Amino acid sequence: MAALYSDLAKKVVLVTGGALGIGAAITRRFAEQGSTVILFDIQRAAGEALASELTAAGSSAHFHEVDLTDIPALQAGVAQARAAHGPIQILVNNAAHDERHPTETVTPEYWDQRIAVNLKHQFFAAQAVLPDMKAANAGAIINFGSTSWMAGQGGMAAYTASKSGVIGLTRSLARDYGPYNIRVNAIAPGWIMTQRQIEKWLTPESEAELMRRQCLKRRLGPDEVARVTIFLASDEASACTAQHYVVDGGWV
Repeated sequence: MAALYSDLAKKVVLVTGGALGIGAAITRRFAEQGSTVILFDIQRAAGEALASELTAAGSSAHFHEVDLTDIPALQAGVAQARAAHGPIQILVNNAAHDERHPTETVTPEYWDQRIAVNLKHQFFAAQAVLPDMKAANAGAIINFGSTSWMAGQGGMAAYTASKSGVIGLTRSLARDYGPYNIRVNAIAPGWIMTQRQIEKWLTPESEAELMRRQCLKRRLGPDEVARVTIFLASDEASACTAQHYVVDGGWV
């Protein structure tokens, strides 16, 4: 069992992309802490199944089907979650999509859509919950970046541009809202072996290259990122803000 942080019990937590992969691991860990966890995702079946499983086990977990690229829908979802569960105290901007795309084929429309799914919603989700946190004079926001741009990964320029932008967003929000005791940090996962990554991208050749570059010679799992997320959300990280924490087994 991971560490338990007593201050997280009963906290209202919003996790975007919380139904699958790293997001599901984060949702599970907050549920274990006794938090009230709200999952935003477009994956209805997975989200409902996870929320039902956790609720049956005695946790407080609630799925809301929200398309995060639709900003009015995102704002409405936050308002509905607040009305149902109370002010948002912790926001985890986890949702993303690492679709590969050759530069020559990228259109302006595709570029805008990649920015929307990987960066834009993080700002507007934060904007939507900041009034709650300001009123409480407390809060934690955790944005998800990626090591892909630090590693110089090619083949998905819009994705890597989005993920590098997360750092600027994080530092700006931390500066602006620190006077309200709101902490804003970013996590940059390395190649975390979710089921999707294994099915879509992992090959013997790519895994051999990963093992050559990582300091830790093993696959990394979603729960290893979730445990760092829980720590940053807790009061144990009370002096941590405007920072970028890499969880990649020593890849970059």
